[in-house]
Amino acid sequence: MAGTIRLLAGLGNPGSDYEGTRHNVGFWLADELARLHGGAFRREAKFHGQVCRVAVGGRDLWLLKPMTYMNRSGESVGAFCQYLKVAPDELLVAHDELDLPVGAARIKAGGGHAGHNGLRDIVGVLGSSDFLRIRIGIAHPGDRTRVVNYVLGRPSKEDEVAIRAALDEAAACLPLLLEGRLEAAQQRLHTAR
Repeated sequence: MAGTIRLLAGLGNPGSDYEGTRHNVGFWLADELARLHGGAFRREAKFHGQVCRVAVGGRDLWLLKPMTYMNRSGESVGAFCQYLKVAPDELLVAHDELDLPVGAARIKAGGGHAGHNGLRDIVGVLGSSDFLRIRIGIAHPGDRTRVVNYVLGRPSKEDEVAIRAALDEAAACLPLLLEGRLEAAQQRLHTAR
């Protein structure tokens, strides 16, 4: 993976019902990056989502929030990548991660979808899993049968504070990623907590 990151896709579900839910932490990161770097999202029908262009450390970065619902995230990400000729190794996907504790965030290069429907759809549409991910920890409810209601539920105030702190750390590592310094970004983020 040697591409320069050109697109960050933050995953979530559209609509006020989902706004504050754990499944939308990818949207939370995209919104925070837009705020930090003076960008504003606008709806783009051809990309089935909201887009924003910002400059981070002197480098252009597109932010995308798919408005297709999580299970069809690939429709939006694929359309954007095709239109702007963004290769998989130029893509960074931010998503919720059950296998990490609340307040942790990790950068991962490639790999499977680990049952995450948004990732599964993106891999299916792109025909590749060779993209970077920012995995934002939301912890596991402890029982597989509770996962759907858990991810679609809102975190406690304490957990939300911890998640937002992890998002701040992820945002601070972004300039390193945009410089192609994956290991330095991983080291900084993975030792932040």
